[in-house]
Amino acid sequence: MPSDATVISLRGVSTRFGEHVVHANIDLEVRRAEIFAIVGGSGSGKSVLLREMILLHQPDSGTIQVLGADIHALGEDGARALRRRWGVMFQHGGLFGSLNVLENIGLPLREHTRLSDAMIDEIATLKIALTGLEPGIATKYPAELSGGMLKRASLARALALDPELLFLDEPTTGLDPASASGVDELVIKLRDQFGLTIVMVTHDVDLLWRVADRVAVLGDGTIQGVGSMDELSHLDLPLVRQFFEGPRGRARQQQPHENQQEQAWKPK
Repeated sequence: MPSDATVISLRGVSTRFGEHVVHANIDLEVRRAEIFAIVGGSGSGKSVLLREMILLHQPDSGTIQVLGADIHALGEDGARALRRRWGVMFQHGGLFGSLNVLENIGLPLREHTRLSDAMIDEIATLKIALTGLEPGIATKYPAELSGGMLKRASLARALALDPELLFLDEPTTGLDPASASGVDELVIKLRDQFGLTIVMVTHDVDLLWRVADRVAVLGDGTIQGVGSMDELSHLDLPLVRQFFEGPRGRARQQQPHENQQEQAWKPK
């Protein structure tokens, strides 16, 4: 379960694209072993914020610390070492179409380690099993996979280096309800079994209610609110309320403690 230790810290982060202000002096903290979600409307800058955390974009001002390191003060070697400590599951999978699943999962191991090809294939096979995929998936190519399989294969690659920190970009987008539910369960399992800190960008209301310990709502360039879904549901702020209006939001509010109840009976 989450601890008080801070894994990610943002202070005064501001981002502009030309005259457009995306982030205006954002402060945010993510705690160890929590599932932390970032939500917001289209154009709110949630994906940009994720990219800033993983060294794919630099804000115009402010500081970002990840796992105790100021990520924009790192040299090339420091950045490379830090990347070994996190995994990223991209929205559209990010797998290379010319490589099969086993080869895709092995890529981070080939880039960051000196393990033998046989050992890399063995580890990749274990990651395939960990994410609930059948062994036969290993020889298939991304174009041959269903949406749910593609998400899991991407997640397996993100887990290749046994990261401390996992970033998930829209993990359930495009999935049918059954496949999305399977991803929900897998996210909880990974946090509980391995103590991972998980940061995800999502607009999936069901996923937020089911797995998120805390949620940050982005809007108008600022953090509109941070808390559990239950806590946020009581805030009378228009940009926060949008996640609790409509039939899906109201239905989820009728069972706000589902995740806690699941955790209570789940065997350790």
